Amino acid sequence: MSITAAMVKELRDRTGSGMMECKRNLKEANGDMELAIENMRKSGLAKADKKAGRVAAEGAVGIKASEDGKSVAMVEINSETDFVVKSDDFKGFVSEITDALLSNDVDSIEELSEMVLANGESVEMTRRALIAKVGENISVRRFEKYSNVDGGTACYLHGGKIAVIIEMGKKDAELGKDIAMHIAAVNPTCVSEEQVSEELIQKEKDIFTAQALESGKKPEIVEKMITGRIKKFLAEVTLEGQAFIKNDKMTVAQLTKSKDNSVVRFTRFEVGEGIEKEEVDFAEEVRAQAKASA
Repeated sequence: MSITAAMVKELRDRTGSGMMECKRNLKEANGDMELAIENMRKSGLAKADKKAGRVAAEGAVGIKASEDGKSVAMVEINSETDFVVKSDDFKGFVSEITDALLSNDVDSIEELSEMVLANGESVEMTRRALIAKVGENISVRRFEKYSNVDGGTACYLHGGKIAVIIEMGKKDAELGKDIAMHIAAVNPTCVSEEQVSEELIQKEKDIFTAQALESGKKPEIVEKMITGRIKKFLAEVTLEGQAFIKNDKMTVAQLTKSKDNSVVRFTRFEVGEGIEKEEVDFAEEVRAQAKASA
């Protein structure tokens, strides 16, 4: 059967694949459009499986709040290179998942993978098709969602790489955005001193004690030094104790109190944090390839 330009164009429009790949698959399917699509999907799954072990440490965070301010969601999606992150296909994938996440209740990445997107396909099927198209491993790493909160929510996204969602005691869009920006910039570990683990406090005490004892000061002076250092440490790691980035004359706790509000909880994502990136020696890689082809 003759493969026409119109047939190739239709297959490209329906799959997003390259012209030569579409032409080849149409020939193999003897012009059967549906069979060509099915074969390309199967091929895409195989390609996705082959790339599954490759490190994906670049990426972006998608974030969205509901119109009533009662729900907010964010998701981190990773790829191997920043080049793919900047593509319209990747951006669209992030946006589709974020929109669907805000409208669906899921409790795990496994459940999120089965979530159906606006295109009618599951997240997993769409992810694999995208891998086949861009030629890189893509992974949906993590997500967080606050739903039906009693107060209000806020969110902030910085450059697509750092995102924060917060729950407030009361709805206040301006205050919420300011505090979310503060969290993105300063990265506190928790809201208040009560949420700092005793294990972490004791660890810091042990370090401060060893440093103080080396000074040769009296035990009662050492105790006062340790107490002061712990107080300073707690102020540095807790949101409420930190100096507000827009006005360092007041703490975040003082700011929220002045607005008769409070921060209930927050989550901060930074793309790639905690992922061990593979270090590549390109010169050695070229040498190895040269030897192999010799």
